[in-house]
Amino acid sequence: QVQLVESGGGWVQPGGSLKLSCAASGISVSDYRMGWYRQAPGQERELVAAVHRAGQLYYDTAAKGRFFIHRDVAKDTVYLQMNSLDYKDTAVYYCNAWLTEERNYWGQGTQVTVSA
Repeated sequence: QVQLVESGGGWVQPGGSLKLSCAASGISVSDYRMGWYRQAPGQERELVAAVHRAGQLYYDTAAKGRFFIHRDVAKDTVYLQMNSLDYKDTAVYYCNAWLTEERNYWGQGTQVTVSA
């Protein structure tokens, strides 16, 4: 059974930092494209950052230069370091493991709130 468990969300002031973690079980994070998505109220879920199987990194334009994705293969954990957080970054953040349409897994989400 595949499980993705996110942690590290919470409240932070504008300009602050948070580090999200996604612990995977039942899969190896090196076998999947691992991504972080977010969904703000009333908005569609969007891809923020991803690390592909071979290690290539992807960042959404809004995240580039502020967010950094990292995978620890030994721990089967993927991290998202978020710096210079802004109100617009407030959302539920989801971890995703994608290999095929049938092997596409989601975590339960973790809330990130940026507020003064």
